[in-house]
Amino acid sequence: MTAPMASLAEAEIEKLLGLHPKGYDLSLDRIRRLLAVLGNPHLRLPPVIHVAGTNGKGSATAFCRALLEAQGLAVHVHTSPHLVRWHERYRIGVKGGQGQIVEDALFADALRRVAEANAGQSITVFEILTAVTFILFSEQPADVVILEVGLGGRFDATNVIENPAVCVIQPISLDHQAYLGDRVELIAAEKGGIIKRKAPVVIGHQEFEGARDVLISTAERLSCPTAVYGQDFLAYEEFGRMVYQDEFGLMDLPLPRLPGRHQIGNAATAIRAVKAAGFPVTDQTATQAMQTVVWPGRLQRLSEGEIVAKAPVGSEIWLDGGHNPGAGEVLAEAMAAMEERQPRPLYLIAGMINTKDPIGFFRAFVDIVQAVYTVPIEGSDVGLDPVALAQSAAEAGLKARPASSVVEALSAIAAATTDGRPPRILIGGSLYLAGNVLAENGTIPT
Repeated sequence: MTAPMASLAEAEIEKLLGLHPKGYDLSLDRIRRLLAVLGNPHLRLPPVIHVAGTNGKGSATAFCRALLEAQGLAVHVHTSPHLVRWHERYRIGVKGGQGQIVEDALFADALRRVAEANAGQSITVFEILTAVTFILFSEQPADVVILEVGLGGRFDATNVIENPAVCVIQPISLDHQAYLGDRVELIAAEKGGIIKRKAPVVIGHQEFEGARDVLISTAERLSCPTAVYGQDFLAYEEFGRMVYQDEFGLMDLPLPRLPGRHQIGNAATAIRAVKAAGFPVTDQTATQAMQTVVWPGRLQRLSEGEIVAKAPVGSEIWLDGGHNPGAGEVLAEAMAAMEERQPRPLYLIAGMINTKDPIGFFRAFVDIVQAVYTVPIEGSDVGLDPVALAQSAAEAGLKARPASSVVEALSAIAAATTDGRPPRILIGGSLYLAGNVLAENGTIPT
């Protein structure tokens, strides 16, 4: 996922990638050493909402941001990975308005300062980028920081935060097993590592009881005020509205503008998290947040652009970066709900990287898609070969064939839809693929 134009910051990152590993080496020693040289900027942040989980971290972050900005607060936001440009990872808060993606010159300056402070010592690029987060967010005024973890929790570079305003744990499922463990209980223990003694904890909807139990027991052991989805707060759809309920009462809200029933749970978790962090949430601000929340590359409707122009006439095109079995189930449910409201033949265009579970992802779509077209991920050296990925889709029980690109897959879908009904097309399986599609479509996140 490269930037669409040259930038000072991108040039700095290219230098770093040539010197340091791009992947993960989970440890806090290197980041703590670097932050000490920088004067410990992570200790000079506004209140921090720290967000972990396997799926739904970004959505919860987006809802928290919308809820806080609806109050006129300046909100710094860190997310990862990016879709098209590295800059997307850093959103700088604006008082009374919406935060803006970091300016290139400011980003480049922070990168240079952190690289100089590191002085060539062993470190990962993610750790340098995390130190950049703390430099940027400590030096630009704001009312609150929303900090999304990178991969794990316990040894994630963001976990140097000592006194978070609230720790949020989103749904836990199998992903990154090589780093985090091969059972949801082990992964929950790693993700729950961001929980700090006596800091408020909000636990989002957990499909797996074992994961939920691990998170609750961790919070209890650390004497944390804890709110659990389905126990202390919940939300549901009723008469085309979203009803949120906790110990403080009910709120009757519009449905979130982010599509999919799962977003109701994500919105509820964000509301409870913002409250737990000490910020008020009124019916008015929550209503505004549900109507203004944005999260690119997650069930994003593509209605115009270069890719859209090459799709079959009248196509409904959705883009999502979900890439594990849990995300597959959520996406399949969202597609099924769309089918109930407006029937269309559904096609899936998928590209994945080689650390994922493609069969587990594809299995969720059995009986709801006409066919899967597998594509390469341009610019990635870890993308799965489309032929091998098509074989995985076939093993999951789907009709599948490889294609050389998304555009070729769209042409194949046009040839396959012979009954006159415009198709519904979901492009997904990887955030890398989502980023490539947004770049090629000319609709990069802003």
